[in-house]
Amino acid sequence: MDFKDQVKQLGDRIAKLRESIQTEEATKNAFIMPFIQSLGYDVFNPMEVVPEFISDIGTKKGEKIDYAIMKDGQPVILVECKHWNQNLNLHDGQLLRYFHVSKAKFGILTNGITYRFYTDLVEPNKMDDKPFLEFRIDEIKDVQVEKLKEFHKSYFDVESIVNTASELKYLGEIRTIIQREIQEPSDDFTRYFARLVYPSMVTQKVLDQFKDFVRKSYSQYINDLINERLTMAMNKSAVAEPVAEPSGTTGDDVHPEKSSIVTTQEELEAYYVVRAILRSSIPANRVTHRDAQSYFNVLLDDTNRKPLCRFILKEGRRVIITFDAAKNETRHELTSLNDIYKHSDAILAMVGIYDSPKAIPEPSVALPSMAD
Repeated sequence: MDFKDQVKQLGDRIAKLRESIQTEEATKNAFIMPFIQSLGYDVFNPMEVVPEFISDIGTKKGEKIDYAIMKDGQPVILVECKHWNQNLNLHDGQLLRYFHVSKAKFGILTNGITYRFYTDLVEPNKMDDKPFLEFRIDEIKDVQVEKLKEFHKSYFDVESIVNTASELKYLGEIRTIIQREIQEPSDDFTRYFARLVYPSMVTQKVLDQFKDFVRKSYSQYINDLINERLTMAMNKSAVAEPVAEPSGTTGDDVHPEKSSIVTTQEELEAYYVVRAILRSSIPANRVTHRDAQSYFNVLLDDTNRKPLCRFILKEGRRVIITFDAAKNETRHELTSLNDIYKHSDAILAMVGIYDSPKAIPEPSVALPSMAD
C-alpha cells in the first residue's frame, strides 16, 4: 500500500471511529499514533518516537509534550495532542512554549483529525503564529498528501521542507482570504470592483448592492470554469473513443432501439455535470447514460431500474426530470446547464435510496418510456 492509500485509509477509519473515542489518551492511541506510524516512524522505538518528551520551560522543570519525533538523537518534530473534539485554537500557545526551548524545527498541533504544522519562518527559533500547512485527515486532498509526504521518514529533509513552507503558508492564507471574500465580500473588496464599473460615487447603498453582485459574479464564474473543464474532458474522451451506449444487458433491462437516435453535445454536457455532482459520493463508472427518442436518461449502475434524472434537450427546450423515492417525476425548466446544480440534492438523494439496505423494491420491469 502506497503512502497516499495509507493516509486515505486512516482518514476513513477515523471518520468511522471518532464518536466512540471518549478520552484524549484514546485519541492518541487510535488516531495520532497510527498517523505517526504512517509517516514511517516506529512509535514503539524510543530512538524514533519519544512519548511524554520532557521540555523544561524556564523555571518549570519536567514539562512534557506528547510526542517528539527524533533524528540523530535530537527532536526534529514536536507533536502536541488534544481530544478529537477539542478546538485547536485554544491550544497553539502551549506548543509555542515548547517549541521555543527545543531544538526541533517543526511543531504539530493536532486533535487526531485536524493537523497544523508550524515552523519559524518569521523569527528564528520562535514558532510562527500561523501554521504553514493545515488539513483534516478525513478530508485530505491529494496535493496535501504530497506535502505531508515530505515529513515521511524516508524523505525527511529539514532544508527542503523549510524552502517550501513559506510558499505553503502564504498560499494558504491567500486562499482563505479569497474564500472568505467570495462568501461574504468585504467593503474594501467590493469597492474595488464597484469603482471599476459604476460611473458615479460609490455610496454605502451602492456598496451594499454590489456585494450581492460580486458574490453572484464569482459563483457564475466558478460554475463556468467547471463546465469548461467538463467539456474539455468530454472532448478528449470523444477523441480517444467514440461515444457509445453502455454495453451489456441483463434480464428485462434492455436498451431501446438506437438506430435513429443522435446524442447531442448538450446532452453529453448535462451528463458530465451530473457526474460532477456525484463525483465525491460514488465512483464515476457507476454513472451511465442512455439516449432515447424523446429524452436522455442518466442512470445508476447502467440499469433502467435506477434512474437518477432525465433530460429533455431538444429543439431549444431544456428540462430536467427528477424523481422521488416512489419514482414519481417532477419537471424543472432549465435556463442553462448551470441550473442542473440547483437539483443536486434530488440527484444525490436517489443514490442514497438505491444504495440503502432498505431501498424501495425494484419494479419487475424497467420504467416505461416517457412520452415527450
